[in-house]
Amino acid sequence: MIRSLFMLLFVVFAAQQKARPQSSPAEKLAQVIAAHSAFQQAEFSEPLFPSMKPDDFTRRKAFYQDLLKKLDKIKVNKLDRQQRINHEMLRFILEDRIAEIENEAYLVPLNAEGGWYTDFILQAGRVQKTPESLERYLKRMDAFFDYAFQQMALMQKGLGKGRTAPKAILNGRENIVDQCVVAYPEKSPFYKPFLDLPNSIPAEKQDSLRATARKVIATRVTPAYLAFAKLWKEKYIPGAAESIAITDQPGGRQYYEQRIHYFTTLDMTPEEVYEMGQKEVARIRKEMEAIIEEVGFEGSFREFLDFLRNDPQFYCTSPEQLLKEASFIAKKIDGKLPAWFGKLPRNSYGVSPVPALLAPTYTGGRYSPGSLANGRAGQYWVNTYNLPARPLYVLPSLTLHEAVPGHHLQISLAQEMEGVPQFRRRTYLSAFGEGWALYGEWLGEEMGIYTTPYERFGKLTYEMWRACRLVVDPGMHAMGWTRQQAIDFMADNTALSLHECTTEIDRYIGWPGQAVSYKIGELKIRELRQLAEKELGDKFDIRDFHDLVLENGSVPLFTLERIVKQWIAGQKDH
Repeated sequence: MIRSLFMLLFVVFAAQQKARPQSSPAEKLAQVIAAHSAFQQAEFSEPLFPSMKPDDFTRRKAFYQDLLKKLDKIKVNKLDRQQRINHEMLRFILEDRIAEIENEAYLVPLNAEGGWYTDFILQAGRVQKTPESLERYLKRMDAFFDYAFQQMALMQKGLGKGRTAPKAILNGRENIVDQCVVAYPEKSPFYKPFLDLPNSIPAEKQDSLRATARKVIATRVTPAYLAFAKLWKEKYIPGAAESIAITDQPGGRQYYEQRIHYFTTLDMTPEEVYEMGQKEVARIRKEMEAIIEEVGFEGSFREFLDFLRNDPQFYCTSPEQLLKEASFIAKKIDGKLPAWFGKLPRNSYGVSPVPALLAPTYTGGRYSPGSLANGRAGQYWVNTYNLPARPLYVLPSLTLHEAVPGHHLQISLAQEMEGVPQFRRRTYLSAFGEGWALYGEWLGEEMGIYTTPYERFGKLTYEMWRACRLVVDPGMHAMGWTRQQAIDFMADNTALSLHECTTEIDRYIGWPGQAVSYKIGELKIRELRQLAEKELGDKFDIRDFHDLVLENGSVPLFTLERIVKQWIAGQKDH
């Protein structure tokens, strides 16, 4: 009797399941995206910091693997255009996160430019002076203490496993940490948001905010940096890896190959990247030598580089002058954008110096993203430290890359996309983003931005710089090159100052694989443009092409190639 009842219930349940409509591929994808979004929000939402204990990484890996299995069961051919991009993007991101955890990359949470400890310093400069924003910032400062000690625990675990940042890039970076160890909270860089508060905040509230800030800095922030300074100087630097090659660390070859895959979004070996770099270096060198002949310089290539590095005509005498030059070039480019792009971002950008705290070991320029939602413009940072290392002839290329039509244009348009999941607006894939910015440098010649042979040489030296990266990055990490060998190769082939050559090489040592993304991405975008021009002939419209490339945000190069080829086919049918 009981057996019969169970059989009846089973049959009824099976019938109900069969009658229930199955989720469509689009619905299944939406469920995975929603689960991913909820997880990321719970794990990494501000104002607090994410938990960085070893068990957290094991748990996150399991979650990402489960999502990946669900993605792989979805029939991609049943998805529409945007859904397929969502699928490819999320799958690529999840694969990378799993690989990062499997390779224990979290044991090395820093590089030549900083890490978790400098990221927090930079946040102090982005705090809005409203009671709500300052209250969130106070909570974040309070939470920093535990977060810092968790990061330090990971670094010490890395020391025990032989997984560290190389010693060659660590010495001299302690000055950043030392500036956060202060006797008086008011001297801390973290107190700056509480200075010059607006009159819209009542005086009593201002006093309360400042009192809390002084207490939190004295009891939570400064002690954390004091402990980090002690670890940094007494244990981490002395115990750090002597070799600059990531492949000399446990599991390093596998990890480096994975980083090459992630940063190029393509299936390339370190050796293939190296060979491509050598070919690009040879091609660009011929173009550089043609300009040397054009200007009538009598001397060797090296002597011409020495002339560029030392002649006063190519350098500013004050930080203000350099910023004004950069601003002038930026506005000149702004005036030309509508001829090349059908859609421009709503958010604006400014030109400002690299924060003084970071400038001595920082690159020549950088873009700091803005946020329309938070009322913050993007910032094109120009490094005004050590002016004899900041030549004017590379300033047009730097501006095209960091501001427009490079990073500001691309990132702002991605932030303003509508009808796509949030992770699409926030994701930045280096092969696309840096490839686009380098394409922007190349496009500057067509736009008429380079006005002298020296600026065109500066454009080529920036292009050569990125081509050299394809050589020195795998050279150091997989082929036995020394740090000095890489610096010499960069100095012999580019007009970058020796200071910049050194800081750049240290950056590649501490960030394996990232540097190769630029040139790989640029070459792919140029290849796709050339294909579109050839296939479409008179139907090709440069504004439509640029809008197409940018309209989906930062995507893997294999996704971009599929999108462009589909667009070409569609344009032919019209």
